[in-house]
Amino acid sequence: MAHEKVILLIEDEPRDEALTIRALHKGKLTNEIVVLHDGAEALEYFFGTGAYAGRDPEDLPAVVLLDLKLPKVDGLEVLRRVRADDRTKLTPIVILTSSDEERDRIRSYELGANSYVRKPVVFTEFVEAVSQVGVYWLLINRPPPIPQEG
Repeated sequence: MAHEKVILLIEDEPRDEALTIRALHKGKLTNEIVVLHDGAEALEYFFGTGAYAGRDPEDLPAVVLLDLKLPKVDGLEVLRRVRADDRTKLTPIVILTSSDEERDRIRSYELGANSYVRKPVVFTEFVEAVSQVGVYWLLINRPPPIPQEG
């Protein structure tokens, strides 16, 4: 069920965080939204270390909305590390950024991003884009099966 899966939002701008959450709710998604504000915190969350010691790293979000311009550890490095680990490498990651730089798009896909969405400047377009992303990844997309312990 979609409401059981967490949406992980990694975003350092309070305004973009609020708009993203509003857009997801507009899409009628009732999933829990976990918000992290920098890349170092994101890595701790993924791997159950630091402030997230004791969190089960096998309990992965349904989708990650990852900004590229983050403090401490940038989004591309977060993406690289998540994809390098067998436990997290299949987690759906959508780059949600204001960057329209071709090199950022290319590098994101090279590192294994599932999608790259530029944050629209116009509020209504931003809400619509994020709402559609949420609906697609949580209700339409079929994720890979969870590996069974043997």
